[in-house]
Amino acid sequence: MMIRKEIIALLLAGGQGSRLGVLTKRIAKPAVLFGGKYRIIDFSLSNCINSGIDTVGVLTQYQPLKLNSHIGIGKPWDMDRMNGGLTILSPYLKGEIGEWYLGTANAVYQNIDYINKISPKYVIILSGDHVYKMNYSLMLDFHKEKGAEATISVIDVPIEEAPRYGIMNTDDKGRIYEFEEKPEHPKSTLASMGVYIFTWEVLRDYLIEDNGNPDSDHDFGKNIIPEMLRDGRSMWAYKFTGYWRDVGTIQAYWESNMDLTKTVPKLNLFDPAWRIYTPNPVKPPHYIAPCGNVKRSVIAEGCMIYGRVRNSVIFPGVYIEEGSVIEDSIVMSNSRICADSHLNKCIIGEHVVVGKNVRIGTGENIPNELKPGMYNSGITVVGEDAKIPDGTEIGRNVVIDIGAGPEDFLSQTVPSGKSIVKGGKCQ
Repeated sequence: MMIRKEIIALLLAGGQGSRLGVLTKRIAKPAVLFGGKYRIIDFSLSNCINSGIDTVGVLTQYQPLKLNSHIGIGKPWDMDRMNGGLTILSPYLKGEIGEWYLGTANAVYQNIDYINKISPKYVIILSGDHVYKMNYSLMLDFHKEKGAEATISVIDVPIEEAPRYGIMNTDDKGRIYEFEEKPEHPKSTLASMGVYIFTWEVLRDYLIEDNGNPDSDHDFGKNIIPEMLRDGRSMWAYKFTGYWRDVGTIQAYWESNMDLTKTVPKLNLFDPAWRIYTPNPVKPPHYIAPCGNVKRSVIAEGCMIYGRVRNSVIFPGVYIEEGSVIEDSIVMSNSRICADSHLNKCIIGEHVVVGKNVRIGTGENIPNELKPGMYNSGITVVGEDAKIPDGTEIGRNVVIDIGAGPEDFLSQTVPSGKSIVKGGKCQ
């Protein structure tokens, strides 16, 4: 018989993350690599175990293979337990009825049996695609102190960014009286972080009612929270003041990785009191040759550096040959940058081979025609398994598709704002 837990976590990790383009073409956003050795989901999982929450259900859906393999049975986070531990919750057929998760609330509703079996007093709902360090136990203390039925973690954002978020309007004590989803003219700057604590008996009733509503989007932000507010439930905003980033765009993903190269990083991964756990690769120590040079960069295990690296994040097993220069870039696991190549403001996927004397990230900044509004910050993205031919010059805001090879390049020049789509040649 499972021991009853005071609180369990439900980690929503089924998102497609389409705004990350080729980075999430084969994997869910929570499984995207981050920070030299981690995946994005590691932060929420590590927050749970560091906060004393040892029972976590991970709700997966989109492209779950790599994510499931990474999580395993939860051993890196000390969650391979008999009582509680980590459970992967995928959509499944119930009798003759089965469907995909229709929204965040529906995803939790479909796992009511799992939650009832544990019978917690509280449930914390988390997103698996944010990068932050947070002590959830302090938020739970706040929830209990206020006698809340729902507590929503909020962060103060600049007023010009507020329309991008769900905004909580509160009284002087912090009680929420209004929720606005991406308001054009926000009344406050308290943005929802997508971290909710609910009293389970209360939330369960709302989930059941929402499931029976054919007009609902079955979403916490659009349906559950507004409905609880209309009913006058006790709902409070918990103000978080630490580092938090939604890395759901190419720009935000690149910036948050670059934050780690600062002399005093905003996100401190070296804090022994709050470790970020992840499966460790079986790799030797990294090696920097006498002809190599590294400044203000994160270099992971198994790398061999014969070139120059500046202000960059290099993942395990990367080989950078002599004469190459990597600046303001992210190079993911087991990629090879051949001799005399120059990368500037790039994101290079896993298992990519950049040929000799290649230039990536050159020229002026022109918005990408294939993905307008997505790649307009000067960042060039190369999908995993791509092979860039020797002597190629690639501009800014270019997208190179997954698995693109020499046959997909009509010429050795790819202008800024264009793309190479595998099988579709240079667009």
